[in-house]
Amino acid sequence: MPVYPRRRLTAVRSAAMVVIGALAVCPGTAQAEDTLRGKANIVDGDTIDIAGVPIRLDGIDAPEQRQTCTGPNSRTVACGELATKMLARMIGGATVTCVLRGTDSYRRLLGDCSVDGASLNARMVRSGWALAFVKYSGRYVSEEEDARAARAGLWQWQFDKPWDWRTGVLQEAAGVPDGSGGCVIKGNISGSGERIYHMPFHKHYGGTRIDPGKGERWFCTEDEAQAAGWRRALR
Repeated sequence: MPVYPRRRLTAVRSAAMVVIGALAVCPGTAQAEDTLRGKANIVDGDTIDIAGVPIRLDGIDAPEQRQTCTGPNSRTVACGELATKMLARMIGGATVTCVLRGTDSYRRLLGDCSVDGASLNARMVRSGWALAFVKYSGRYVSEEEDARAARAGLWQWQFDKPWDWRTGVLQEAAGVPDGSGGCVIKGNISGSGERIYHMPFHKHYGGTRIDPGKGERWFCTEDEAQAAGWRRALR
């Protein structure tokens, strides 16, 4: 889901201190890296949530929850859901430690996350349930090569790389919705009044209805949605 422009952690540290509460926020190594620790909720195969703070596993890209792969005899495999379940299994109920690397364009923290010292980023790629996000980082290329050679995880099936799959979904959705003015991003307002926008590859996109009478609207770009005060859906 993701574009990775690097930004300095300016207001992030103070915001995290307010949101996280009991979550540990502390300086890390000699580079004064910020670290978040806590119990994690699993958003998808490359994103977790700790005390309400979304953290994207830096340098990797896992299939979206709605993404499917093609197995033997053209069988459809819900590989996006399987990747999410694999990350959940790796974490279990353990405390997750994330060394922060900045934020992405959706204001999520980017982190190198681990459980008991074992990198979740590397494990997801090595097990074949995520790919090295080579557009932004080459750190996990060798893990991906090992997974491909072993036909592990996603590599046992035919599949589109997550970034290609998202592009395809966006292209298919373009110009389809009635009353959208050709825009495909749904700006929904929740029952609690929170403004959330949904991309065509998000889990609840199909079930989200836009009611202009309630102030809901369509957006053509994510920048436009964010400038209007909407935040990106987590899944």
